[in-house]
Amino acid sequence: MEHLSKRLNEIARNIEIVGADPVTRHGFTQVPNFILTTKDVSVGAKLSYAMLLKYAWGDEACFPGQTKLADDLGAGERSIRTYLKELENAGLLEIKQRGLGKTNIYRLFLTVRKPIPNRRN
Repeated sequence: MEHLSKRLNEIARNIEIVGADPVTRHGFTQVPNFILTTKDVSVGAKLSYAMLLKYAWGDEACFPGQTKLADDLGAGERSIRTYLKELENAGLLEIKQRGLGKTNIYRLFLTVRKPIPNRRN
């Protein structure tokens, strides 16, 4: 085990962060590679997924309004609705409505879900 620990320390020294300031030290959001490389959703949908992850990592849940999502991403609310629908159709997101005037609850799937094939009776 010591050998692995020593190797990890060597690798860590090979990474240098240049220009860190109070803004960049505030944190980063880690996005699964399969989200970044999937061809099933647009770039805007991928960024929306990353933003939802940003909101959720701290509390393990998130329920931002579409207005907040649009403002944070610099997009229109209509685009946000399109991106969320793309994520939902791709099986990467589940949206639960909480009621009139309340924000939705978003469930992000961090693993690939197999689509259910259409069955003919």
